[in-house]
Amino acid sequence: MSRAAPYFSENEQVVLFEGDCLELLASLPDESMQLVVTSPPYNLGKAYEQKSALDRYLEWQDKVIEACIRVLRPEGSICWQVGNFVQAGAIVPLDIALYPSFAQRGLKLRNRVIWHFEHGLHCSRRLSGRHETILWFTKTEQYFFDLDAIRVPQKYPGKKHFKGPKAGQYSCNPLGKNPGDVWVIPNVKNNHVEKTIHPCQFPIELVERLVLSMTRSEDWILDPFAGVGSALVAALKNERRAVGAELSPEYCAIARERIFQCVSGFLKSRPMNQPIYDPGKAGRALTTPPIRHATQLCFPDAVSAQGAPE
Repeated sequence: MSRAAPYFSENEQVVLFEGDCLELLASLPDESMQLVVTSPPYNLGKAYEQKSALDRYLEWQDKVIEACIRVLRPEGSICWQVGNFVQAGAIVPLDIALYPSFAQRGLKLRNRVIWHFEHGLHCSRRLSGRHETILWFTKTEQYFFDLDAIRVPQKYPGKKHFKGPKAGQYSCNPLGKNPGDVWVIPNVKNNHVEKTIHPCQFPIELVERLVLSMTRSEDWILDPFAGVGSALVAALKNERRAVGAELSPEYCAIARERIFQCVSGFLKSRPMNQPIYDPGKAGRALTTPPIRHATQLCFPDAVSAQGAPE
């Protein structure tokens, strides 16, 4: 397998449907997908969407969500990653607005994961947005979740119990700690190794954490808004099967190329759990304020002790 099939078949490894996601969803069997993971358009008027009234946008999303629930396996999960709808400077948190579409159909919210990143648009009349939200829902109480697959290094791996029957024994899980519900993962900006022309691209490692913890090998993963294929690639990298829909022919072409690169072994991606970039390592030219005023604002103690830089 080196190419994505254009239509769904249970015999395929990866499917990329070029067209409306509702059309693809109608072709999928009931209870066939283990994980639905996606980042739908936020109704902001980006190049890949047409902005509409908020109530119409929510009605459309409700139809997609209903169709996704139909194709979800009983032990499966839905991860809906969203940010804010912005109108005249006022924000509407889309995770809150979309929650009823899941809850009224009996799904249970297991976590509201905060995805934190350091870069984005700079606001002048409100605080700059530096997080988005992943709503993780399950269809039943018997859902699959493998915490061990996504554990992260312990903060104090040498810590031991100091009293009681376990005194002297290590107190940390040797496989690592639970990553918690705040994930610090860089978003895909211009200097990111995965950057394409898509303005709001999923980082592969964000999806990988969901794929590894909520699916098994060879399970099906669905992204109804596939974009340039990051979720599909995350599935393939980890020996899962993937199906997605994308309206844009240009994005589909990029997604197909990334899928080909993935299965061929030369797709560039940021490794999971790689430490966040340290700006201090960028050198003095990038981290030294150019004028005394900026130095006083950022490093008042350093200025008083050493004086402003030359």
